[in-house]
Amino acid sequence: MTSSVERAQLILAHDDHNPQDAVVPPIVQTSLFTFSSYEEMVATYRGDLERPVYSRGLNPTVRALEDKMAALELAEDAIAFASGMAAISAAVLSNVAPGDRIVVVRNVYPDAFRLFGTYLKRMQVAVTYVDGTDHDAVEAALPGARLFYLESPTSWVMEALDVGALAAMARRHGVFSVIDNSWATPIFQNPLELGVDLVVHSASKYIGGHSDVVAGIVVGSKEDIGRIRGEIYPYLGGRIAPMDAWLLLRGLRTLPQRVLAHQESALTLARRLCERQEVACVYHPGLASLPAGLRGTTGLFSIVLADDIDMRTFCNTLKLFKLGVSWGGHESLIVPGDVGLQQKSEPNSARAFGQSPQSVRLHVGLEGTEALWQDLSGALVAAHKP
Repeated sequence: MTSSVERAQLILAHDDHNPQDAVVPPIVQTSLFTFSSYEEMVATYRGDLERPVYSRGLNPTVRALEDKMAALELAEDAIAFASGMAAISAAVLSNVAPGDRIVVVRNVYPDAFRLFGTYLKRMQVAVTYVDGTDHDAVEAALPGARLFYLESPTSWVMEALDVGALAAMARRHGVFSVIDNSWATPIFQNPLELGVDLVVHSASKYIGGHSDVVAGIVVGSKEDIGRIRGEIYPYLGGRIAPMDAWLLLRGLRTLPQRVLAHQESALTLARRLCERQEVACVYHPGLASLPAGLRGTTGLFSIVLADDIDMRTFCNTLKLFKLGVSWGGHESLIVPGDVGLQQKSEPNSARAFGQSPQSVRLHVGLEGTEALWQDLSGALVAAHKP
């Protein structure tokens, strides 16, 4: 793990090609770029020359971000989007057609689950859900599928999968594979090296790290990214703005240091929670041996409170852990599972991705381990029903 952290630090610490040798890349805040001649414009439109034309297609600040992410993920190319869901949608839609079937590991990100159950259904794309830890079930589901969609660890229940073994299965059956690597980040997992075809990130999470930008990124081969750039990107319009790309470049500078701090604090809290009678179960990949390819853990995990713990009191007693969606920033957050079960649009769908009335998802921020433990332990005591 140390070598991967040091490698990332070297990639992120220096920019050798900034104008005037600036240590911070400039924000190229423009919607369009003009041409010096008719010949240059023709060459660009023919594809003989690659250069910015319109910032929905190519922008220097955005390209700097894409280059950094490609280097971190050991990829040939990358493409940035205005949200993580835009990245997921592009990765999937560029590789499926009506009549196809995809295989998806259970307990995926809720909005990805909804995408597969609504828009793909309208496209007449069938979806098969499998337990990613059951290799026999995966092997049985893959024949005839067009795409295999993974997360590792998975949402809410935090199942750490053997990504290399699953990717190898997909390749044997000629199935294109995509994985959401937002949780582990390129610091702790490089799925392309394990045989996965495309990697997606919700860059709003650890890549940005400051809860001030919404973005997504897809990384992969030049061919696969080129297909997204040519067939999906120009028409869905999910282009990231130069300012957001610049914020992500800023966040990347401290990514290795931040995820190491999240890892240490979250694992300490998870181990302590295992010893509390108020907690029925703790879902944290670091409590067991990690599968090959996963070099570390970050700050997101889940617990299931005992039946005699009042969820409302627990949530309202917490001071440092704020009630809020998303994760990956400096702040600590919780999401109670029963909120998802009461969601107006789909009141029962939350069960499909691992939520139960007594489950709580925690993101451990950077406020300090002991202060966060006092907050959690105090709330557990206060919420105990006599």
